Amino acid sequence: MKKPAILLTTILVSLLFVFTAATSVSPNKKNMVAAATLVDSTANIATAEHETEAMLYNDLHLHEAGMNQEVFSSAIHGMHKLEEKGVVKKDDVITIIDFSQPSNQKRLYVLDLNARHILFNTLVAHGRNTGTLMAQSFSNEASSLKSSPGFYTTAETYMGEHGYSLRLDGQERNINDNARNRAVVMHAAEYVDQSAVNALGFLGRSWGCPAVPVSEHKAIINTIKGGSCLFIYTPDSNYRERSPILNS
Repeated sequence: MKKPAILLTTILVSLLFVFTAATSVSPNKKNMVAAATLVDSTANIATAEHETEAMLYNDLHLHEAGMNQEVFSSAIHGMHKLEEKGVVKKDDVITIIDFSQPSNQKRLYVLDLNARHILFNTLVAHGRNTGTLMAQSFSNEASSLKSSPGFYTTAETYMGEHGYSLRLDGQERNINDNARNRAVVMHAAEYVDQSAVNALGFLGRSWGCPAVPVSEHKAIINTIKGGSCLFIYTPDSNYRERSPILNS
């Protein structure tokens, strides 16, 4: 995602102010001026980033689509951290799975951040042992049949038991970094359908995979494969306190 010009302008103005101030005061005051200005500059940049996220959230009409702004802000924060690590190869698109919403709602969002457009907003399953209507219990362990929250990067596609599927690499140690070994992937499932909701009151559940509707899985996978950020949000305090990305 391209950084708005306002951030670059803020940084340049701040640096110019530091240089001017440092050359016009006594040596004893130079460090104090520079340090104070750096704090102000950092605060200004953080404010500008927050305002940019708010504008993007509004432009994407995510409130109308059912997503809270905190969910979006957490996702964008994490994607930027993964960009800094060099593990995100596609920064124009992000996938957000919002487990603060029940499974009978369309809680998967694929967003085009450059065009500011929702590409997909659809149903997505959570793990069988994670909950019924709500996703409440999580695990990074094999055979747990639970979902793992947090930040992932999308990887390669393959043909497997569920047809065309997408491998996911968990980026948070001891939270979701066992995803590949657990075969936690994005795939199609017939139980991810409104008919399941109508019959059960909640969506069918997976073995921990973010399974998506058969009618949309190929288009979704082809859009996000190859190194984009995927974030599974949960309001669960245990995750939020342990997340190395959200707390960085």
